[in-house]
Amino acid sequence: MLAKLDRLLAQADIQLSLEQKHQLIDFVKLLDKWNKAYNLTSVRDPNEMLIKHILDSLVVSKHLQGSHFIDVGTGPGLPGIPLAIANPDKQFVLLDSLGKRITFIKNAIRELKLTNVEPVLSRVEEFQETQFDGVLSRAFASLNDMVDWCYHLPNQNGRFYALKGIYQSEEIEQITRPIELLEVIPLQVPELVGERHLIVLKK
Repeated sequence: MLAKLDRLLAQADIQLSLEQKHQLIDFVKLLDKWNKAYNLTSVRDPNEMLIKHILDSLVVSKHLQGSHFIDVGTGPGLPGIPLAIANPDKQFVLLDSLGKRITFIKNAIRELKLTNVEPVLSRVEEFQETQFDGVLSRAFASLNDMVDWCYHLPNQNGRFYALKGIYQSEEIEQITRPIELLEVIPLQVPELVGERHLIVLKK
């Protein structure tokens, strides 16, 4: 699996240490193992997880500004855990409303010895800690829902980072809160079929 990860990282021009690569592989192994009982992801093949979960998360890394992030509706820790592994100098809160996912994340944090991840079991609209540099979401509802439910989370200069498939400009027009579209960044995920975009918004 290391050889495949090395190849994918090289294609995406992402530099990681050997320890970070092993942490990512161990995370995939944990996800694969827990998935059999907990049904955390529809992706069953660990090699597919490398592409659809790990690389799909990591390609966002270079676009993040700041040091304190929240991953909303993180599921089994995506993109939060791969990003936390790649950015040990940044802090990540991983928020989800489903107990089994947070249980998995707590176990992953322990097994991978991550010190920059805080798992939180809560609905986003009930979570009151604010002042984040960035609010991340992957496969989370519509842009309008994301902005509406998470509007209290970013700090004055904070940004919303929405990981999406095909970019649809009408989604921006449907946002009801005061918001500024900063960038729409096409993402290149090696060996992934289909479009990926990062939509960056600001209050």
